[in-house]
Amino acid sequence: MTDLDNQALHLNRVDPTRNMRRFYQLTIQPTLFGEVSLVRNWGRIGTCGQSMMQTFDNPQAARTVFAKLERVKRGRGYTK
Repeated sequence: MTDLDNQALHLNRVDPTRNMRRFYQLTIQPTLFGEVSLVRNWGRIGTCGQSMMQTFDNPQAARTVFAKLERVKRGRGYTK
């Protein structure tokens, strides 16, 4: 097990007045080729949503982007 295992974040944003029920999930995972991937999932709560995977050469770069995305989403009203 590496320090990348179980590095995940799940955030929600719910605003009934705007009929908004969103989720945003970030996960850092090792790849088979020694790289690190940051997987983003987002969409309406109750749906599969969309996903995007970004690959990095080192774990620190992935953690930096992870922290930046978390900060941006929390600034927009997403909570755990």
